[in-house]
Amino acid sequence: MPTRSDSPHLAPPLSSVLLSSAGVVEGVLDGRSLTDALADVESSLRPASQAVSFHAMRYLGWADAVGRELVQRYPSVLFESLLLVSLTLLKEEGEAAAALPGMPVYAPHTVVDQAVTAASRNRGLAAFKGMLNACLRRFLRERAALEAAVADSPEAQWNHPGWWVRQLAVAYPQQWREILASANVPAPLTLRVNRRRASREQVLAAFQAAGLDAEPTGQSGLALSTPRPVTQLPGFAEGWWSVQDAGAQLAAELLAPAAGMRVLDACAAPGGKTAHLLELADIDLLALDADAGRLARVEQNLERLGLAGGHVRLQAADAADLDSWWDGKPFDAVLADVPCTASGIVRRHPDIRWLRRENDVRRTATLQARILDALWRTVAPGGRLLYVTCSVFPIEGTRQALEFLQRHPEAVRLDAPGQLLPVAVDATPGAQHDGFFYALFAKQS
Repeated sequence: MPTRSDSPHLAPPLSSVLLSSAGVVEGVLDGRSLTDALADVESSLRPASQAVSFHAMRYLGWADAVGRELVQRYPSVLFESLLLVSLTLLKEEGEAAAALPGMPVYAPHTVVDQAVTAASRNRGLAAFKGMLNACLRRFLRERAALEAAVADSPEAQWNHPGWWVRQLAVAYPQQWREILASANVPAPLTLRVNRRRASREQVLAAFQAAGLDAEPTGQSGLALSTPRPVTQLPGFAEGWWSVQDAGAQLAAELLAPAAGMRVLDACAAPGGKTAHLLELADIDLLALDADAGRLARVEQNLERLGLAGGHVRLQAADAADLDSWWDGKPFDAVLADVPCTASGIVRRHPDIRWLRRENDVRRTATLQARILDALWRTVAPGGRLLYVTCSVFPIEGTRQALEFLQRHPEAVRLDAPGQLLPVAVDATPGAQHDGFFYALFAKQS
C-alpha cells in the first residue's frame, strides 16, 4: 500500500483504515465534505484513510450499484459505507487493480478478512459482521454476474450521478466521456512560481537537486510527476511558490494588472489568485471573502510569499452586498471568481459529484448572476471584469456570460479562453488542468 501512518516503521492495520475510511464515506453520504470528514480521523490513520477514501469516492457509483444487488436494506449508513469502501478495493484484481488511478492494492482475501475484523471491533457493526462477510464473498464468487447486472447504470459505468452524466452528454456530445474519465485521474501537484522570490529555473533546479521530477506548465507553473507533502518541498518556507492548478493560473494573467491599478479580488479565498495578482504588479488590492476564517488562510499565504503589506487589504463581506464594503471608488480591474458547483475540479475533490444535487446548478447560477451584476457597478469606465468559475456546466459558464451581456449593453466581451474542459486522460502532468470558464468584459466609457 502506498500510504503510511505517522510512524516511519509501522503502517496501521488495514481493518483500522477500513473502519476510519468508512466513517469518512459515511460523513460524505450525510452531506459533509471529504476534507471535513478526514479532519476527524486520528493523525496516525489519516494518510492511509485519505488514500482509501479518495479511491472510494472515485468508484462510489459502481460500488453503490453492486451493493444494492447484494443488500436489499442496509442496517445502518456505517455498514453501507464499510461495504462500499471494501467493494471499491475489490473492484479489480492484479494488474488491472494496479492500473486504476490512485488505487491502494490489496489481495482480495485480505480485504474481506480485514473488513470483517473492522466490523467485529465496532459496537454498531459487530452484529452484522456475518452479513458483511457473506456480501463480500458473494461478490468474489459472482463478480461477473453482478457487474453485468449493473452494466447499464450510468452511475456504475461513469461513477457520477445520472443527472450529471446526462447534462454533460447534452452539453458536450463529443467530449463528455473524456470529461467523466478525467475526473477519476488523480491530479498532479501543480505549483505557481512566485517570481518576486524566485525564477522557475531556480525552483526547478532545487527540485532536481532533491531528486524530484517536475516539468514546466504555462507561464509560471511546475507540475510534479509524484505528489509530495508541500511543506517538504524545497522553497516552501522561503515562499518560492504556491500550489495552484494550471487552469487556475490563467486568471491573474488574463486580468493583466498594471502598476498603480486599483483592483478587486472578490470571493478571494483561499488566495491563490490574490497572490498571483500581487506577484504580477504593484497594485492597490482589496481581497474580499464572505468567510472570515478562510480570509485568515489568505493572510497566512501572503505572509509566507512576502506579499502582505500596505498595498493589499483583506475584508470579510458578501461581495453582492455593496453597502457592506464598497466605498464608492471604482476599480480598474475586478476578478469575479464566483461560487460555483466546482464541477470542473472533481479529480482533486472526488466527493463533489456525490455532494451536489441537480437543482444546485440552477441555484448557483442565480447567485452568480446576482454577484456579477453587483460587481459590475464597481468597475470604472474603461475598466475590466474577469468572470471565473471552476465549473463545466454551461449554465455557469457560456450561458451566464451571454445573459450578462444581454443585461449590460455597455459591456464589451474581450478575448478569453471561455470554457476550458478538464484534461487528464493520456496527458503528462505538465499538460493537465482542471475545468474552468473564463469571460473578460470591458466597461465602455
